[in-house]
Amino acid sequence: MSQAKMSKLSKKALLSLLVLMGAGGAAHAAAGQPGVDSLPRDRLNLQATASMEVTRDVLGVTFTATKEGSDAAAVQAALKQALDTALAEARKLAKPGQVEVQTGNFSLYPRYAPKGGINGWQGTAELLVEGKDIAAIAQLTGRVNSMTIARVGYSLSKEQRQKVEGDVVKQAIANFKARAADYAQQFGYGGYSIGEVNVNSMDNSPMPMAAPQLRFKAMAASADEALPVEAGKATVSVTVGGTVVMTLR
Repeated sequence: MSQAKMSKLSKKALLSLLVLMGAGGAAHAAAGQPGVDSLPRDRLNLQATASMEVTRDVLGVTFTATKEGSDAAAVQAALKQALDTALAEARKLAKPGQVEVQTGNFSLYPRYAPKGGINGWQGTAELLVEGKDIAAIAQLTGRVNSMTIARVGYSLSKEQRQKVEGDVVKQAIANFKARAADYAQQFGYGGYSIGEVNVNSMDNSPMPMAAPQLRFKAMAASADEALPVEAGKATVSVTVGGTVVMTLR
């Protein structure tokens, strides 16, 4: 075979090789990218909420005592005596999970004259009582005569919250799915798939309130002085939010 023919065949072989390489690269690139049918259709941000009212089952009462005088040690001693007396009454009813008792803030600070300089001392002490035995705690407020009531508040116990929250979560998720299906249909799609979602819960219980109208004078205890109480309702809410992808089927 002549040298010219061999050269012509070599060029054809090289050209064929380049064509095959190009086709293979294009096929590889196509394989590495999702097709049109596999791409997400339209994304939709959704949010759904469910809530349930439940009776608050934990009562919390904060007792306080305020003393003042010219001698710091005497004021501190008076505060300690008031706290000890109240603690003795509260401990009679203390029961784990039903009536919990603990001391709160205990502070002593100087009182200044208008022209400067210390002209006396003032201090406060707190006793915190909380629990599910609402009747017992209400009666205790009539027996504690060395301190006055500063704050009263209701809340949900952990057990009550968990019991209710499980049902509310199920309802919120069902609401989310129903809205996703409805919107997908309205936009002309046959179905949807769920992307990222987040679940948030909230207890709309009011903060403990000051109760100056319930302050009692230091006098002999009487059952008639028991704190009038009404638990009221708390609202447990759960919000499910996230993204869904609307699909053709």
